[in-house]
Amino acid sequence: YADKFARLNLDVYEQALKLRNIRRGDTPEEEAGLCLSLLVAFNATIYDNGRKQQYIQEILDRSWEVLPQFAPSLLKVRLLTCCYGEVYEEDLAQEAHTIIDSWDKAELTPEQMEVMEELKNFENYPYPFEVVE
Repeated sequence: YADKFARLNLDVYEQALKLRNIRRGDTPEEEAGLCLSLLVAFNATIYDNGRKQQYIQEILDRSWEVLPQFAPSLLKVRLLTCCYGEVYEEDLAQEAHTIIDSWDKAELTPEQMEVMEELKNFENYPYPFEVVE
């Protein structure tokens, strides 16, 4: 099991590196989807070639460029939430909340409920890998 996990994890990391190096979105929404996918992939992997944080920062920079370019949507909330989970800048969470507040609470989709819970977890439990003294 551990060997299979390690192999699959390395495959995710290598695929993320390839995608990062060869692809940019043709539309703001496509670019946002790529940024989101790459951030999730890099955060899900245990591998680091010594430049993982640099890659994440590059993707965050791409995210800062694309976020203002598209309308409020579930994708935008997902990207804002993922970016917030990296840098914990309150304006990102506030923008996500503004979009969430516009949703019809009586007709939330499972995806909307999931991203709301993820944002709540980031806000309630910031900096999960740092020791707070």
